[in-house]
Formats: sequence, structure tokens, C-alpha cells
Amino acid sequence: MSDVQVTCIIKPDKYSTHEHITHLGSREWLWTRERVIKSIEEQTNTFYVLDPISRKRSDVKVVYPEGRDPYVKTRADGDWNNNLLSLDQCPIR
Repeated sequence: MSDVQVTCIIKPDKYSTHEHITHLGSREWLWTRERVIKSIEEQTNTFYVLDPISRKRSDVKVVYPEGRDPYVKTRADGDWNNNLLSLDQCPIR
């Protein structure tokens, strides 16, 4: 299992704080949200975000809302946070 840092995301509207994330990535890789979710569920990879100031780690987890598709969100020290949404947009490849 690999432990992978997420450094960027893609959303349909990069300025929206409520849009869903479609892709997660870094300089080396870019995966769809669905592929990241599948990898987490199958325990083939773990994903995390580092706070740029504190360097505190937040793990990427899957949220399963009732009646909706699963999505990803970060969790650190037992608290859900929005570290993913604060990341820069990934360059389109």
C-alpha cells in the first residue's frame, strides 16, 4: 500500500467552495475522484493533505451520504475539515 500526498484538485468551478471534486492529484499523478475512492475502499492506497503552514497531516477519507454518491473529505485529529477544497487547481493534462 502506498501513502500518497494530494497537492491539487479539479472542480467544475474552481472558484466555488461547494462544487464537488472531480479529480485529485499532484505533479506526478492525476486520478478521478472515483478511482481514489475505489483505491481507499480496496485499501490499495492511503491519501493525505499537508497544511502548508503547520505541516499538519489530514487523511483523505470517503463519506457515504444517504441517497447520494460517495465523495472525499479530509479528517485530522477526529475532525472533518476542508483541506481538499483549499488546494490549488491541478493543471489539465
